[in-house]
Amino acid sequence: MAEIKSKERIEFKRISPADKALYESYYPDGEERGCEFSFANLYLWGRQSFALNEGHIVLFSQFSRRSVYPYPVGKADKKAVIDSIVADAEDRGIPCRITGLSRGARDTLEELYPGKFSFHSDEGSYDYVYNIDDLADLKGKKYQAKRNHINRFKDACPDYKAEPITEKNIDLVREMSERWYKEKLEENPNADYKMEEAALEKAFRDYKELGLEGMAIISEGEVLAFSFASRMSQDTFDVHFEKARSDIQGSYAIINCEMAKYIRGKYPDARYLDREEDMGLEGLRKAKQSYGPHHRVEKYWACLLENGYEY
Repeated sequence: MAEIKSKERIEFKRISPADKALYESYYPDGEERGCEFSFANLYLWGRQSFALNEGHIVLFSQFSRRSVYPYPVGKADKKAVIDSIVADAEDRGIPCRITGLSRGARDTLEELYPGKFSFHSDEGSYDYVYNIDDLADLKGKKYQAKRNHINRFKDACPDYKAEPITEKNIDLVREMSERWYKEKLEENPNADYKMEEAALEKAFRDYKELGLEGMAIISEGEVLAFSFASRMSQDTFDVHFEKARSDIQGSYAIINCEMAKYIRGKYPDARYLDREEDMGLEGLRKAKQSYGPHHRVEKYWACLLENGYEY
């Protein structure tokens, strides 16, 4: 793919699994970013496109009829690539919104363009990142409740097995996913799972090409819970999906624990699991906080003030 010079309109192309190696060659290891920058998430969710520009991967994302530019990925001159993004937004007649900024990226943008951008943040978008040993071992008093949930699960399903997701069992996992969504829609007909269902179906279809790692909890030939994750950096895996039978106590706790054990065993250099954001949902926030995150990934977005737009 030819690199584009900053004076030209950026010609983006849709992301495909074949672009994984190229994207990850530009992704600086050790630079913490949110889960939205994992290649799997870029491919699975929404309409995401990219181009090579000024020594960076430049991303263009469209969600709910809103277009944004995630902070460019790469180590080259940030001023040159941001200039090209500003010019591209002007050419398209859209607000210049740059998303997914870490605190350091926010400071860099302000230093390069003093007073030109307004900055915003929403704690509901911050990722929860956990020490993988904490989730795998559940040691100590603070995890007593989690161990109790798992023991109740084991009492209810004593013959369960934790198995990696492979071609041999992926159809069973897909069947469980379909039942999960059907039951949720029966409980709440107004719920909207279309985007998530579409993303998960792509994960089932392209899990090998995306480098996804999956675990399933199986009892008596039925999948009771499953999880998908992928490597985000040398020491961090991102957990993309986690579904479990809500009528069996401890099913979420056990898939969480078994996934951590599996990743740790297969990838000894993995130190953290990014379990993504809570989206401002109180129930989800309490659940994620209950596992004692090691830290959270702060995220900001920026709007070019001269556009006259706010996010």
